[in-house]
Amino acid sequence: MKSIFKPLASLPLAVSAWASTAVFSLAHAVNDLPGGPAVNQLNLAPPATKIAEEQHWLHWFMMIVCTVIFVAVFSVMFYSIWKHRKSKGHKPATFHESVVVEIVWTVIPFIIVILMALPATKVVVAMKDTTNADLTIKVTGMQWKWGYDYIKGEGEGIGFVSSLDPAQRAMSDAGGPKKGESVDDYLLKVDKALVVPVGKKVRIITTATDVIHAFAVPAFGIKQDAIPGFVRDTWFKAERTGDFYGQCQELCGKEHAYMPIHVKVVSAADYSLWVEGEKKKLAAKADDPAKVWALADLSKRGEKVYAANCVACHQPNGKGAGPIKPLDAAAIVLDSDKSKQIGVLLNGQNNGAMPAWKALSDTDIAAVITYTKNNWSNKTGQIVQPAEVLALRK
Repeated sequence: MKSIFKPLASLPLAVSAWASTAVFSLAHAVNDLPGGPAVNQLNLAPPATKIAEEQHWLHWFMMIVCTVIFVAVFSVMFYSIWKHRKSKGHKPATFHESVVVEIVWTVIPFIIVILMALPATKVVVAMKDTTNADLTIKVTGMQWKWGYDYIKGEGEGIGFVSSLDPAQRAMSDAGGPKKGESVDDYLLKVDKALVVPVGKKVRIITTATDVIHAFAVPAFGIKQDAIPGFVRDTWFKAERTGDFYGQCQELCGKEHAYMPIHVKVVSAADYSLWVEGEKKKLAAKADDPAKVWALADLSKRGEKVYAANCVACHQPNGKGAGPIKPLDAAAIVLDSDKSKQIGVLLNGQNNGAMPAWKALSDTDIAAVITYTKNNWSNKTGQIVQPAEVLALRK
């Protein structure tokens, strides 16, 4: 039955989405991005999960049913208007009700609704069944990046933050891709992808640190809001390996367009190798918070942390932009009470305009604060040790 609708996949789905894609492709000569958007795309993204396949089938099933009803109703209506028009001498009927008509136009729509509701309900129930997952990953939305924590299954304990690739951000700041430049993954490339094994049920738990975000990967047929203070969940099981892309689908602030999602689906063997490598990296990065650092070493490390996490808002020169406060000559940075700046990094401020950075290690937070206190015009000579950050964690 599903094969009936395959030829219709070329019909228009969303004219506005097609138009924007077409204009972009003409201007920059992009190619289809496997697992992501396609040039002049008309249909939903090619499915990579059973749920996404069911969603495709439901979409076309509902489209056909609605189209048939539309054509039938309006055909009868226009035929009746034309055939029984006054100019041909027809006079309106004088009856007030018809039991047969009442029964017919009640029973038939009821049957149609039931026939549409049954397959839809089956898919919705399946979409919400997150039990018996092989892998559970907590996804945390934050302005403007994603945090991934593997909390159950192979890879448990791995955690990292995924941000837009710096080169992509620089390209955007320069006005976008130049004509003829390869931009197939423009604003979709990240510095660290979410890696999952093929054929395994992956439960995604979503939350957020600041405002509402939405974790969405079209090829998987998933979209789940990430709400501060709440925990929501969804799931997927990729049927094939490859790279799949999505974006935050909830307007979350001025850099909403810079929150891409990249899910890399690999074989079970490759996933095990990735987990082993990540755990080795985590072990190597597990700094002793009791270690006492020299100013030069800590500041050098802080420069890297700043470039990876802070430069998008506060700028390389520390001057900030728009409502973003500058760090150069900032009172809190120059203040001898280091706990104030540590508190801002740990807890955020201004209702999430400055997000909390608890996901960073004590050493990284100490390093980036030390860097800001001794860079640009801030020549304080102050140093923040990891132990000071650890003492203020709540």
